[in-house]
Amino acid sequence: VQLQASGGGLVQPGGSLRLSCGASGSIVRVNSMGWHRQAPGKQRELVAVIDSGGNINYVDSVKGRFTISKENAKNTGYLQMNSLKPEDTAVYYCNAEVTYYRDIYSYTNDYWGQGTQVTVSS
Repeated sequence: VQLQASGGGLVQPGGSLRLSCGASGSIVRVNSMGWHRQAPGKQRELVAVIDSGGNINYVDSVKGRFTISKENAKNTGYLQMNSLKPEDTAVYYCNAEVTYYRDIYSYTNDYWGQGTQVTVSS
């Protein structure tokens, strides 16, 4: 199983980006997904999470601006980021609990995608 994150880039303040995180392999389902970020000199923080029941939570600093979603048929999750601010600049990572097949059995494990850089600057 691999998670592939994409969609980062350079954007001006007030702009938007959409991050994607796709799971590949013998996937049964992506149960839950979270987006984390780490700015230089700071600890990694959880930005948004969606669980297997569709319940969603956001860190206060992004509420009303970011939207997390998950497309089960594509084993892909998204983070729509609007009204971006310079303080949103960070490397963004996706993390997911994935159920997958191996031989005749299914297993569940946590995986991390590689980071994608988001830079908000004029």
